[in-house]
Amino acid sequence: MKHRSRHRTKEADELDITAFLNLMVILVPFLLITAVFSQVTILEMNLPPSSDQQTLDNKPEKFQLEIIIRKSSLNVYDRPGSLLKRLPNSENGERDYKALSKLLQQLKARFPDKQEAMILSERDTSYDALIQVMDTVRMFETLQTGSLVQAELFPELALGDAPPEDSKGQKQ
Repeated sequence: MKHRSRHRTKEADELDITAFLNLMVILVPFLLITAVFSQVTILEMNLPPSSDQQTLDNKPEKFQLEIIIRKSSLNVYDRPGSLLKRLPNSENGERDYKALSKLLQQLKARFPDKQEAMILSERDTSYDALIQVMDTVRMFETLQTGSLVQAELFPELALGDAPPEDSKGQKQ
């Protein structure tokens, strides 16, 4: 007798993706909701000019604002090296950002076309202090027609390392 083999067609098992779909139903809205809260702000920064480039320019130097963040004070200089004002920290170590803003507003009134400022900080300067100084140098709030408006001071910032301080508190 002939052996007849019947070919049974095996049906492929269905892939159960219910658990995967349940995960996606929860994960997709969660990712969409959290994406709204993570916004990135980009602030364009300029590097200070190199000393070689400065010697190539034979133009007389004009006013160049330089703010140095020290442990004990904020020092405001005219770039060739003359100290305009030293703003010491308060007794509890707080920096005087209001006095810095007032001084910068006076400088802006004297040099209205000046846009650049250089901020130099010591290595152990806190991130918060650096950001506070940057915000103070860039703009200030003023009352105009009954509402607070942000006015521009020196929006083009360059960052660098502070030069070492001598025993008298002057930069070298």
